Parts: sequence; structure tokens; C-alpha cells
Amino acid sequence: MHTPYGLEIIEDCLTCKVRADRMFCDLPTEALAAFDAITYANMHPHGAVLFVEGQEPRGVYVVCSGRVKLSTCSTDGRTIITEIAGPGDTLGLSATVSGEPHEVTAEMLEPGQTNFIKREEFLRFLREHSEAALKVAEHLSRHYHTVCQKIRSLGLSSTASEKLARLLLEWAAKGVETDQGTRLKLTLTQEEIAELIGTSRETVTRLFSDFKKKQIVHLKGSTLTIRNRAALQSLIHS
Repeated sequence: MHTPYGLEIIEDCLTCKVRADRMFCDLPTEALAAFDAITYANMHPHGAVLFVEGQEPRGVYVVCSGRVKLSTCSTDGRTIITEIAGPGDTLGLSATVSGEPHEVTAEMLEPGQTNFIKREEFLRFLREHSEAALKVAEHLSRHYHTVCQKIRSLGLSSTASEKLARLLLEWAAKGVETDQGTRLKLTLTQEEIAELIGTSRETVTRLFSDFKKKQIVHLKGSTLTIRNRAALQSLIHS
């Protein structure tokens, strides 16, 4: 059957084939059934905006497929990507629980599906299912820790090369080891990488060229091979 963007639609959380150890995916059967009953499945094209910075929260979005860019803008129009979310991640959680406006903008990086839960129904669900409320508390605590790490990375890195080195080493942890080095797929443009580390696209292009000349990395198309992790580590000073 033809489906939007060629995606497999996930219509039931209980029978989802890609359930994993995520915040809501591994709830007890009764709680998961109650959660499933209040979700609204949505298919989104590339570039679709789920919510914008400063908008009042309508509810939360659980990412079923695809990737979502979370970003914030300065008054002069500069953009910083705060996170790249993927399947299993829940978006808009902090704003929905607190009732405060969204701190970031959420935009689809590729076609995908989200399950949307209205704020009133979500808060009632948390009141009725303590195990889900505990998972939300754990998630918000971990998110705070992640934000602190990112602030440390951006704030204490003295140069753009150090920021890029930190990012590549973080990605390398999920790469595939080969005889040539650690191989991974670049799923972001150089403009998006620049927004992720708070610099310009031109600087990122120059740094990749410099790293390639020094045989630290090899970039062919969207495939990046990190050939010298030690050289990247040497660029980090704190």
C-alpha cells in the first residue's frame, strides 16, 4: 500500500516493531495502552515545523521515525542547533510540563512520523500513571545534564577546531571501526554542523579541508572516516 513519503506508518504503540528501551515505548502494558489511546499519528515532510521558539505548548511529540532539528535563534538572526532528535525521543516535554513557551524550534530534517499528545491529556496521563511520571522526571534530569555538557563544550572550547574535534569524537563513539579508521555517515550539511558548534559554514569547510590535509579525517560524499582520533583529542584543551 502506498504511504506518504514511502514510510511505514506506526499505528499502534503496543504492536510497534521498533519498540526499544525508550521513555514511553517500554511502559507496562496497561500504561502503554492508555498512552496509545491519547496519541495522534502525524506524517511530516522534510522541513515541516512542529513548533517554534516562544510558542505556547500544545502538547508533546514522540518521534516514531525520521530526525528532528532543535534550534534556537539570537536577536541578530544567528541559529544554534541544540540537538538532533530521533526515533523514541520526546519533544516539547519541558514546555508541556511547565506550561512555559517552547525554548527551541523543532523542524523535520527528513520525512518522518510523530505521535502527538495534547497537553491536557498528557498531564492527566502522568497523574494517573506514576511510572510514566517517573520516566518524565528522569528524562528531564538527563536532559539538564546534557545541556550542561553542551554549554561546557561550547563555552570552554577556545577555538572552532576544538569544537569540531569534540563533535567528531562524540560521533565517533557510534561509528564503525574499519582498517582505515572509524567510519560514519554525515547526515548533516556543513551549514548545520556550523549551527551545531556555533560557527560559520565557511569555517567548518576550512577545518574539514585542514583535517583532511593532515590525514586526520577522510571525507568522501557523506561518508566520513576518522583516521587519527589522537590528533582530534590533542585539539581539546579542557
